[in-house]
Amino acid sequence: MALNYLARDFYGYGPKPPDPQWPGNARIAVSFVLNYEEGGENTILNGDEGSEVYLTEVPGGQPLIGHRDFSTESAYEYGARAGFWRILRVFAQRKIHFTSWAVGRALELNQPAGRAMIEAGHEVASHGYRWINYKDFSEADERDHMHLAIRAIEAACGKRPVGWYTGRFSAHTLKLVVENGGFLYSSDSYADDLPYYVRVEGEPHLIVPYTLDVNDMKFAVPPGFSAGEGWFNYMKDAFDMLYAEGAAGSPKMMSIGMHCRLAGRPGRTAALARFMDHVLSHERVWIATREQIARHWTKVHPPG
Repeated sequence: MALNYLARDFYGYGPKPPDPQWPGNARIAVSFVLNYEEGGENTILNGDEGSEVYLTEVPGGQPLIGHRDFSTESAYEYGARAGFWRILRVFAQRKIHFTSWAVGRALELNQPAGRAMIEAGHEVASHGYRWINYKDFSEADERDHMHLAIRAIEAACGKRPVGWYTGRFSAHTLKLVVENGGFLYSSDSYADDLPYYVRVEGEPHLIVPYTLDVNDMKFAVPPGFSAGEGWFNYMKDAFDMLYAEGAAGSPKMMSIGMHCRLAGRPGRTAALARFMDHVLSHERVWIATREQIARHWTKVHPPG
């Protein structure tokens, strides 16, 4: 039963989760997610008070108030200039697709990245207009940013997003997603291994949960991964566990979070490529975009 989206749910599906009936009788659905944020982060160039300090190569720093941090800016630029294209290549080589959490401002600054993802068959979903914390935004200001994000993705990609993930969201976010009317799903939750419905202003809305543990952000926060091998081993263990559960009759989904400036560094891309090959070495695995997962779920398990 779908609960109000502001309620806490400690039971969920309980001991008997539903059979997702993944296509091809797959034992697991695997969702790769590439966060495209470069240019949307905190900087006085975007009208912010200071510089970005979150998810950089030097964690724990202090923002420069009223000034640009050229070192951090260049680390973000690496993600767009080099890391993005490296990740795009390893996916193209293996003929599999990801969903991108794309920040609107980032695509405004680099529209070719949006076109490249669409042309390669990837899904471009919205990651808000800016890669900032929305917790203190008014409902009206957050609504305006939602419209800006949609327009930026439409301009870069030729079509609007059907998925939403803010990350650092507010109490208004999910209400605004549903109010907008154009979103099939959202992912601002880490609460399950399967999609589930919530009720927003009385209307059912599909949540396709995301992950922070199987995520390259752990390279930039303590405690985390210090080498690609640690990330690879964690991804492999998570996949193997979920694959075994699927083989035992309880299939799940797995999300892998990536960032252009983090996973796009050569030593980390190598670990990502090894994991992709590990996944591809297994039968009955469905590698899908989140839009594909959402459309499948609403067909097989429509809202009650």
